[in-house]
Amino acid sequence: MRYPWTMHAIRSPFLTLALVAMTVFLVFQLRDNQRHWQAYQAALAALTNQVAAAAQPAPRAALTAVPASEPAPASEATEVYTRVSPSVVAVANNALVRSGLFGFQLYEVPQGAGSGFVWDKQGHIVSNYHVVRQANTLTVTFRDGTRYDAKLVGVAPDYDLALLKIEAPPEKLVPVTVAPSRALQVGQPVYAIGNPFGLDTTLSAGIVSALGRTITSMTERKICDVIQTDTAINPGNSGGPLLTGGGALIGVNTAILSPSGASAGIGFAVPSDTVARVVPQLIEKGHVTRVGLGVQLLPDHVTARADITGVALYAVSEKTPAAAAGLTGLAVNALGDLVFGDVITAVDKKPVRTIEELQSILDPRKPGERVTLTVARENKTRELVLPLVEEP
Repeated sequence: MRYPWTMHAIRSPFLTLALVAMTVFLVFQLRDNQRHWQAYQAALAALTNQVAAAAQPAPRAALTAVPASEPAPASEATEVYTRVSPSVVAVANNALVRSGLFGFQLYEVPQGAGSGFVWDKQGHIVSNYHVVRQANTLTVTFRDGTRYDAKLVGVAPDYDLALLKIEAPPEKLVPVTVAPSRALQVGQPVYAIGNPFGLDTTLSAGIVSALGRTITSMTERKICDVIQTDTAINPGNSGGPLLTGGGALIGVNTAILSPSGASAGIGFAVPSDTVARVVPQLIEKGHVTRVGLGVQLLPDHVTARADITGVALYAVSEKTPAAAAGLTGLAVNALGDLVFGDVITAVDKKPVRTIEELQSILDPRKPGERVTLTVARENKTRELVLPLVEEP
């Protein structure tokens, strides 16, 4: 007879040994895993410490008190702007338009804008003729926004100059200082203050690029001895002053040479010598007196076609010094052919070949002033001293 407990008792030692072996294995395995885990935790802690140390800001150096620096000395451009900008104004050209075809209500519409500057304490403002041309009303605005209605005193279209007048308190009127433009030199620094593209009281700097240029006015007359500058001059600068480094006026900005309509570094200014001669006449008479010889001149292309060097006379006005001196113009001989009269070849020993050259010599002169003419007729040359006369 077999008993179950007998079989269990027989197998127990082997089972016990197996259990003991498994327990020992597990204990050693756990100890090994524990060592790996501790090593891992130590490495992780070291890495964390390194990251934390790197994130700490560097120790700050001791701060030392730095004394406040003095303001930089003003530049020449700054001084020019400070001195002259109160004299520069914006000039608005306004037109009156009706409301509709049969409307009776009038509106004031801006049709042009430019610049100008104060000439004297009486409120005279100098600008360009093309800025005020065809204006119904004119408005002058100073840098601080103060605005005045202006009336037109006179214009000199042949020089692209205009003179306005405003009623302003004397403390508001700061006249510019005028310097002779004949003393300018190429390369001399110059400054322009104006309102390009409506940006009020803008300063630009450059140099005198050339002297003695000639440009054509709106009346097709030549303006001589014009100043060329690379100072940035744009639409809206017209009528503003061109200034020396000392802030004195040496020109009135009038035109630019540009295919795009913006500054290309070639701008022109009417010289201050011309302005100083024209403006007093506008104040006194409202127009400019032009001097001449009391003669009419043949066009240059006619004399060139006839192979004549000089300026030929077309006609001589009666009761003039030229007529009294025996000057004659174009005539017709017995055969019906045109015969040239006197040809002016020099004025005060300066050769003249074109009407433009003759006008450039006479323009700065005054009525009554005498000039020496060298004239030629029929291969004979003579000299005459004649007083200049006022031309209409």
